Amino acid sequence: MHDLAFGLRIAALGMGIIFGLLALLWAGLVLIGRLDAALVAREEAGGGAPGPAARDAGEEQLPPEALAAVAIAVATHAALVRREAAPSQRAHQPGSQLFASRWLAAGRTRQTRAYGSHGRT
Repeated sequence: MHDLAFGLRIAALGMGIIFGLLALLWAGLVLIGRLDAALVAREEAGGGAPGPAARDAGEEQLPPEALAAVAIAVATHAALVRREAAPSQRAHQPGSQLFASRWLAAGRTRQTRAYGSHGRT
């Protein structure tokens, strides 16, 4: 019976520590959330930096045709780089694991060689 009481005491202590730390973490997250909400409210009231709409108001916008041309150029470049990068980054064809490394090839040779022959026929 003494062992059962000791076990229950240890379990209660462990669970108490875990739930206590979780409660501290929860309180910290609530505090950070409230501080963040207060900072956002202060910025919206005019005390902070100007928002994105105010920053973009004086900038010149691209015409839709130019924006479409830029998007097409970026997509074409990404597709081209993706095709060219694969062969330049790989030493062997994808899926070809035959000669992935010298260590791997040596290990496979040792595994597939018959025991006792050691290369002799």
